[in-house]
Amino acid sequence: MTRSQGTPKSGFPAAARGASKAARPRVLPGFEAALGLTLAITGVLVLLPLSSLLVFAGRTGVPKLFATLHDERVLASLRLTLSTSLLAAVLASVSGLLVSWVLTRYEFPGRRLLDALVDLPFALPTSVAGIALTTLYAPSGLLGKRLAGLGVEVAYTPLGIVAALVFIGFPFAVRTIQPVLADLEPEVEESARSLGATPLQTFFRVLLPEILPALLTGFAMAFARGLGEYGSVVFIAGNVPMKTEIAPLLIMTKLEQYDYAGAAALATVLLLLSFALLFLINRLQGWAERLGRRGA
Repeated sequence: MTRSQGTPKSGFPAAARGASKAARPRVLPGFEAALGLTLAITGVLVLLPLSSLLVFAGRTGVPKLFATLHDERVLASLRLTLSTSLLAAVLASVSGLLVSWVLTRYEFPGRRLLDALVDLPFALPTSVAGIALTTLYAPSGLLGKRLAGLGVEVAYTPLGIVAALVFIGFPFAVRTIQPVLADLEPEVEESARSLGATPLQTFFRVLLPEILPALLTGFAMAFARGLGEYGSVVFIAGNVPMKTEIAPLLIMTKLEQYDYAGAAALATVLLLLSFALLFLINRLQGWAERLGRRGA
């Protein structure tokens, strides 16, 4: 007995399935009400504050904005913020990949505790993190004293800023890479090894193409987080103008000096960079979904 063309494999006509789906009770209200609430909440909490910043920056005038952005102190803070955030994102991505690999591929005592500790920078107040890092890496600190003996200064230098940004960006890398590694079956690696592939060939030709979208997403999220970080950096940076002064701190300084136009100009630059990174993250996530559908 053959199936009719109008009957799917499940044995139920398409019209019956559509009726049962339409009759399914919904937890939330209808689409129109839910969409309206979503747009209202997003507009009030996100779009309205950001648009007010752009409007205020536009009212100050383009010449004033360009004059602010051409200031040597502003340029130095932007260069420092971008360079340290970029380096910290790279280090966070590499270390996040290693930790994700250990958490997903090995069973050992304390693994769940280690997995929980990864999220600690999310829950820890940034000021507490900054004080803890400064205490640790200061010349009299536990690690700072030993590093000072080797001629390496961390606290109150750009290296200290990188250390703080790695601390707050590391969980983003782990939590984006870890689920992808968990979905990859170990048999794939074993098959590659059985076919004569070396460990490096297995990583670069088998594993890396699968985890690359997640790796880039974690990198972009850590980079975006580092651009706007303030609390954990301000204590360990030293805050010396033209040397260790980050852009978020300079915004606060301009606000304290009632230079609202300069603060708005610098904040607008960081906002546009964040929007660009957000667009990049969304593109990477879309790329990962397309790769997943191809693999399926």
